[in-house]
Amino acid sequence: MAEITSDMIKELREKTLAGMLDCKKALVECGGDMEKAVEYLRKKGLSTAAKKSTRSAKEGIVTAYIHNNNKIGVLLELNCETDFVARNTEFQELAKDIAMQIAAASPQYVSSEDVPSDVIEKEKEIYREQMKDSGKPANVVEKIIEGKVKKFFTEVCLLDQEFIKDNKMTINDLIKNKIATLGENITVGRFERFQIGR
Repeated sequence: MAEITSDMIKELREKTLAGMLDCKKALVECGGDMEKAVEYLRKKGLSTAAKKSTRSAKEGIVTAYIHNNNKIGVLLELNCETDFVARNTEFQELAKDIAMQIAAASPQYVSSEDVPSDVIEKEKEIYREQMKDSGKPANVVEKIIEGKVKKFFTEVCLLDQEFIKDNKMTINDLIKNKIATLGENITVGRFERFQIGR
């Protein structure tokens, strides 16, 4: 088995941002194979991403995105746990992707928890009115309304929106993948979207 050197641990840490002990363990498990160790840490990271989501994210960056017609601009605060990750290019690319998403898809809220209850009730009222003459039983109508509310969230909530660069994942999935890769909790702090004439 290959000897695990401090240089190898350092290189793996720079590639994955995992902790020193995790990097050493991954290299030992993978017999010193750098590529396998990266894959090992990524797989391990995905399973722990959910656990990390409860940790406090007080560092991060504010990024700006201006659409090429200069008529739409976005300011986004993206948070992580350490300045080390905030300076990482993968984290900064994630911030740019999310800012571009906001410019293109115009969400109004970060997540469904941020949607005021009166807004949800108003939507439900509209759907109830639409279903009034459907002749469907009340319990079926309520199920349909719940489905429509979920669809409404995918339109107005950033985390529920399909990622514009890959419609097989939501912005929430994209962030979870980065939590797995970077080993820290990542949250969207807030955003503001500016558009000429609106």
